[in-house]
Amino acid sequence: MTKPVLKCLLSGLLLISSISAFAGGFPVRPKSLLLSPSVSYFFSTGGWDGNSALKPFENNGKFQATTFSLYSEYGLTRRFTLVAVLPYANNSYKDNAGNNSTASGLADLEVGVRYYLANIAYKYYFSLQGTFIQPLYKNLNLGFQAQGAELKVSFAGSGKFLGKNSYFTLENGVRQYFGGAGPIQDRYSGTFGVTLDRRFKHQVSASIGGFYSASSINSAFNPQIIGTNKDFAFNQASLSYGYSVTKKFSFFLSAGQFIAGRNTGKGSSGSVAFIIRP
Repeated sequence: MTKPVLKCLLSGLLLISSISAFAGGFPVRPKSLLLSPSVSYFFSTGGWDGNSALKPFENNGKFQATTFSLYSEYGLTRRFTLVAVLPYANNSYKDNAGNNSTASGLADLEVGVRYYLANIAYKYYFSLQGTFIQPLYKNLNLGFQAQGAELKVSFAGSGKFLGKNSYFTLENGVRQYFGGAGPIQDRYSGTFGVTLDRRFKHQVSASIGGFYSASSINSAFNPQIIGTNKDFAFNQASLSYGYSVTKKFSFFLSAGQFIAGRNTGKGSSGSVAFIIRP
């Protein structure tokens, strides 16, 4: 497998890791369940090297990834909720030189507990979440195949913007993968959205987020195994439209673009996500 193939598959891994969208930072009521199934598509024809220089993949290489994910959150008490994310990924790469690689299967299961620290006038919420990561695969082209843990802080609020109801969420999580040269990662995101009508049916939002991953294994990784590439960074911007069909069912359409990076692919993504409150 060539280095371009590895960098393509890494982009798919990043997409899987960042897909617990629409969780927000607003509390789920006790004994209530929130489900968010989603499907995302990512396409790339080039990437950034270890010096952040953007280059096309060799031999007209093309990479695509389709990711199915299920996010769930259950209210245990007024302050504690149980959170879980289960993704399934399918990554593929082809080029004119005959390279043809495919990797598919369950990725990293994430299970955690969220604690809502405080609120201000029931408009602004602060929360803290601890998460355990368990790989469900043996193919290193789907991830690091290592257990890990993450501590994440969130701040969310609602208000008015240009006469419209608005909301925002800010999140930052530090994740450590265990094992030999397991990377430490900083994962951050910010979202701002507004509702377009008085019935709260339509909304639009803009987000920016990214990863920073550091490890003793740098860009001179083994080109045969994606799991050895643990030193990388990227930023992504996205726009979303949401529609509330009922109080218990909503859907979101999103489009995103990788805007900067190092040791990762540059590409575009699209996704459809649903919010279900049974």
